[in-house]
Amino acid sequence: MADTAMTERATWRDYKELTKPNVVALMILTSVIGMCMAVPGWVPWVPLILGNLGIALCAGAAAAVNHLVDQRVDQHMARTRNRPMAQGRVGTLQASIFALVLGVLGMAILLIWVNALTAWLTLASLVGYAFIYTMFLKRATPQNIVIGGLAGAAPPLLGWTAVTGEIHGHALLLVLIIFAWTPPHFWALAIHRREEYAAVDIPMLPVTHGVAFTKLHILLYTVIMFLITLLPYATRLSGPLYLGGAVVLGAGFLYWAIVLLRGNNPKAPMETFKYSIIYLMALFLIMLLDHYLFPLQP
Repeated sequence: MADTAMTERATWRDYKELTKPNVVALMILTSVIGMCMAVPGWVPWVPLILGNLGIALCAGAAAAVNHLVDQRVDQHMARTRNRPMAQGRVGTLQASIFALVLGVLGMAILLIWVNALTAWLTLASLVGYAFIYTMFLKRATPQNIVIGGLAGAAPPLLGWTAVTGEIHGHALLLVLIIFAWTPPHFWALAIHRREEYAAVDIPMLPVTHGVAFTKLHILLYTVIMFLITLLPYATRLSGPLYLGGAVVLGAGFLYWAIVLLRGNNPKAPMETFKYSIIYLMALFLIMLLDHYLFPLQP
């Protein structure tokens, strides 16, 4: 009865929170840019609207599964203890049905109005994040975010295939950028939340190998990411405007990685984490501007 009483207080905002809307919004931004980079002109409205709707619904379903699996862990972490399931406002059955409906609806949209390749790649991404990462990798290895990050890096590829119906090397390059960005982005947060992860037995890198080791790897991954972000210019996917933006933004990321490594600023982990979000958004937006303002000749 107590559980029923608590779940009756759930509102539409609670279900919205289950989808991790801020994360999904960033994913859809990279998906839209993947679509735009795939074609010389404007993106047709069907993949632009319905493609991103289907991708967003599947991403929301994966996020809801993450809430479902981690509800007990979330109760013990300051960052997550107010989540709807951790507070008991949404029950296990309700969240399961919600995730299933979102996933089925998203897949149906992609299969009927977009194309099968995008649908199956989206399903693979959903399974990778919701089940392989959340249920297994997250608790199995300190490299969880490195391996599991591939699922979160997929949206530019999904956007590209939604428009073209094929996988292209340039689309995989966009995936590679996000894949390399994910470890320094998330490990910075993990340093800040190290004690909480340790308390719930999640083997994040700062917990298993220490903060100093993690800071060094953040710097190393940032260097790798910086070099990777130069490849769109080298492969003629993007032009000089993008190159300039990538260098300036990458220098900023390297700055925070060095500040973090030196250890003189106690706020550096969260500042690095916050900058990493701004960095990814700005990098892809500059890529988009470059694509339309300075189109490269084939």
